[in-house]
Amino acid sequence: MNILRSSVLFVLAAVAEIGGAWLVWQSVREGRPWWWAGLGMLALGTYGFVATLQPDAHFGRILAAYGGVFVAGSLVWGVLFDGYRPDGWDISGAAICLAGVAVIMFAPRGS
Repeated sequence: MNILRSSVLFVLAAVAEIGGAWLVWQSVREGRPWWWAGLGMLALGTYGFVATLQPDAHFGRILAAYGGVFVAGSLVWGVLFDGYRPDGWDISGAAICLAGVAVIMFAPRGS
């Protein structure tokens, strides 16, 4: 159950953070209206809140693991919203990051 909960929370956090950063980017770099940046800031705040809902109480562990989710999620976001096509190195790197997430979050620990 904790694996499923953590995975869902990581996906929600990724959508909030990556989506928020993308909205700010669109406003500042692509000339979208200013309120896109405002929505982006709200989404980034939502990301910060969602991260606190993880079952593990160790901030460093959660943020380290989330980094791997962010890497893979950013590539997916680019494909879906910017027409980006990752190459084999991008995909390999993202897979390595997600393997790291699994080790950090779900490896058996004695305590």
